[in-house]
Amino acid sequence: MHFASLPDRRAASTPDGPAVADGRHSLTNAQFLTRVRAAARHLQDLGIGTGDVVALKLRNRVEFVFLLFGAWRLGATVTPVNPSLTEGEVARQLHDSGARLLVVEDGTTAAGVTTLAVDDLDGEAVGPGPTPQPDSTAPALLIYTSGTTGVPKGVMLDHSNIDAMAAMGCQVIETGQTDRCLLILPLFHVNAIVISVLMPLVAGGSVFITDRFDPKTFFDLVERERPTYFSAVPTVYNILEALPADVRPDTSSLRYGTCGAAPASAELPIRFEARYGFPIIEGYGLSEGTCFSTVNPVAGPRRAGTVGVVVPGQELRIVDEQGNELATGMDGEVIVRGPNVMRGYLGRPEDTAKTIVDGWLYTGDVGHLDADGYLTLVGRSKDMIIRGGENIYPKEIEDVLTTDPSVLEAAVIGVPDDRWGEVVVAYVQPRPGTTVDPEALEALTARHLSGYKRPTSFLVVDAIPKNAVGKIDKPSLRAAHAAALSSH
Repeated sequence: MHFASLPDRRAASTPDGPAVADGRHSLTNAQFLTRVRAAARHLQDLGIGTGDVVALKLRNRVEFVFLLFGAWRLGATVTPVNPSLTEGEVARQLHDSGARLLVVEDGTTAAGVTTLAVDDLDGEAVGPGPTPQPDSTAPALLIYTSGTTGVPKGVMLDHSNIDAMAAMGCQVIETGQTDRCLLILPLFHVNAIVISVLMPLVAGGSVFITDRFDPKTFFDLVERERPTYFSAVPTVYNILEALPADVRPDTSSLRYGTCGAAPASAELPIRFEARYGFPIIEGYGLSEGTCFSTVNPVAGPRRAGTVGVVVPGQELRIVDEQGNELATGMDGEVIVRGPNVMRGYLGRPEDTAKTIVDGWLYTGDVGHLDADGYLTLVGRSKDMIIRGGENIYPKEIEDVLTTDPSVLEAAVIGVPDDRWGEVVVAYVQPRPGTTVDPEALEALTARHLSGYKRPTSFLVVDAIPKNAVGKIDKPSLRAAHAAALSSH
């Protein structure tokens, strides 16, 4: 199966069936095909062709999906851009990806890159438009994720990756023709693209796209649109579970909600299902693995506190630092293998070689398997912080903080938070003879970092702890921070 021709097949089989909708548009399969053809023709007229990269800096809306499939018809690659990125962060992604076109809705421009305002996108196709390009090895998505160095890397996913992931996903969470997904996660996430768009569409179902998650209106949408499932992160479920007791929505249409991006607490799925009457299906995966590699069974036993069992079609092992497989119950690095594993990082062969070894994707996450194959994550070998499902890498923030002339060193850690899972806290050590102004640091990070990356507090210390080899000792810093909190 190749996604470039999926709109054609849906229109041919059930032209009047529902396809995609948002708060402004509701399209049948035939109308969806028309809009995809029009988008492809518009991109073609702007010079986009095989091998080109199209950047989409858009909030959640149906045009994102038209452009996604339109680009694929031309053999082009799509790189989604987080709309909340700063101008410098956007420019860095555009330069690294080699994007030829940037589609925007807010007037953003970029030097050397053609810009298309999404409201100017053609809506009517003239003729059938370009013929879909069925090359399974062609790159489909270029997803940017930060590395341990804090420098964003482009994860290259080809059509065989997304085809395999969508097929495996439909099997394990039992997606079918009657399913209607409520998309609430931002479309610059691979989770939103794969689980909430590609999977329901390839299964013959439909998707309703929300602009953003709003706990005040979420259940109103559920009652009106009658979705059968949605995908979210633990923060969303925590917020919903904490709504006032008099919130008693009709959730009878929902079969389940999927949960990923960060491990949920063992108690959350139990409390949530008891309150709302449908289960949370928790899974685990990486952008480098196209979306997810483990999932708790929909029909079989779900084990709270775990992220489920390996997805059929993939392999998973727990290994030590030498790559030797560890016994059941022993903690080690999680590695996965399968047709969903990325082609590599764009332009970074050394990083690719470190991450993919003999076809195995080394995740950098630490966990163990029980006797039945359920995976429990116990930590991350990397220092990544996950705030509300967003991956944050400390060095990017530390590099900004140390541009302040009063800062000698900075160490950024994640600390537990009931609402977001983790929040960012920065420790800073002053240069001798200077005084650090936390308000100045707050203004500095506001200029250079997206809101979710900014520290919630700046703690000035005489010295940042170091380990025996002189490196910043973040484990002891996190322990000291936790001890300080517990003493208050």
